[in-house]
Amino acid sequence: MTCILPIFALLILSLSSLTLSERCNANDKKVLLQIKKDLKNPYDIITWSSKTDCCEDWYGVKCDDKTNRITQFDLSKANLHLPIPAAVGDLPYLQNLAIHNCNATGVIPQAISKLSQLDFLDLRQNLLTGPVPSFLGSLKKLTYIGLSRNGLTGSIPPSLSQLPKLSGLLLDRNNLTGGIPESFGDFKAKQIYFYLSRNQLSGPIPASLGRADFNLFDVSRNKLEGDISFMFGKKKILNTADFSRNLFKFDFSKVEFSDTMHNLDLSHNQIFGSLPAGLTKFDYINLNVSYNRLCGQIPVGGSLQELDSTVFFHNKCLCGKPLPNCK
Repeated sequence: MTCILPIFALLILSLSSLTLSERCNANDKKVLLQIKKDLKNPYDIITWSSKTDCCEDWYGVKCDDKTNRITQFDLSKANLHLPIPAAVGDLPYLQNLAIHNCNATGVIPQAISKLSQLDFLDLRQNLLTGPVPSFLGSLKKLTYIGLSRNGLTGSIPPSLSQLPKLSGLLLDRNNLTGGIPESFGDFKAKQIYFYLSRNQLSGPIPASLGRADFNLFDVSRNKLEGDISFMFGKKKILNTADFSRNLFKFDFSKVEFSDTMHNLDLSHNQIFGSLPAGLTKFDYINLNVSYNRLCGQIPVGGSLQELDSTVFFHNKCLCGKPLPNCK
């Protein structure tokens, strides 16, 4: 008996030290276990257990090295077919929330509005419905919002322009309607990239967007119209722009380009005039102006004569290499 007692005491001390050394915050662990329950114990997180350290051993979870609070929750590619649990809003230190390509259903939960530290929100490629929530505009630390490839409807909330650090907005491949908010010219971040393609957006692009520093701007396959010449200019940083398959109508002749332009698709619109001589300054540009109302000789220089002739097809009267010679 005298030998057994010391061994038993050492065992108790060992177990106690394991408990005391666990990094995972007790409240955070409780929330994650509730999320696991709400998601009906999916395979990806089936190993989550109250007996293990969520900071060290749990799939998709990362903690801050100093505070040990959960800062990242990534459940990408899990096959959920369930709504996003409201409990995700009870992780107050969360900075990165990724539920991408998970077949998540339902609306984007209001509980996300409680995540005041959120920097990165990736809900792309799910089965989400309902509107793009206006409450996202209150999460002032957001730099990235990814909502592509869902079934979202309604208009784009102007409140998103209240996000001072937002540089990435991906709303493409949804069923959004209405126009692009006037307030979107108020974004302050540098090198903004917006994907708004493959929706049902209509009306003109507000001239206020000419004030913002877009690096990439894709509004292809919508029903937008009007003059977009203000999106170009020598002082712009626009690198990639896709305005194809809309109803844009303006004179292209005098449009100027910055040195940063490398990819420009204006095909399938109602653009008229001639090709700007400024296009010849590029050693390489990926250009498509097919299916418009352009006329005149293709300027000689740069890489224009090296492009495939199809990028100039179906215009009113464009001519010159790589098209047939002008008469």
